[in-house]
Amino acid sequence: MNWSSSLLAGFVGTLVLTSLEAGAQQMHLTRMSIPYLLGTAFTPNRDRAKVAGFFVHLINGQLFALLYVAIFDALGEVSILRGAMIGLGHAAVVLLVVVPLLPAMHPRIATLEQGPTDMRLIEPPGPLALHYGLTTPVMIVVAHVIFGMVIGWLYHFR
Repeated sequence: MNWSSSLLAGFVGTLVLTSLEAGAQQMHLTRMSIPYLLGTAFTPNRDRAKVAGFFVHLINGQLFALLYVAIFDALGEVSILRGAMIGLGHAAVVLLVVVPLLPAMHPRIATLEQGPTDMRLIEPPGPLALHYGLTTPVMIVVAHVIFGMVIGWLYHFR
């Protein structure tokens, strides 16, 4: 494994993914903000949550890049297409496993069954994160496929 190449690919890939998600939010294609959702798991302060979540997202991106690189190394081949395919699988896991578990794991996201409370809670994402907009699942898939493509493009074995 080439550590410097892996770290560079992970950093750039995560910045691209985060920029795509932020751009989709600015264009009203989704109401979801991954840095905000991650940050509110650590602090109730909404402004601080965005900053904390951005750094948590960068760390997560590096960790996922290491997983992508481990898969590339196990397959003995790195390519943009392989990265895209891994990204597609990653997006499927996010939409089908992580998103449904968010209300159970996150201290500030309401469950689908929960009624009004004294504490202001974040809306649950719903199936495939559709409560955050009809194009949210598409945005998640596109961003993760491009993340994989960037990792496949920038990572070199040696």
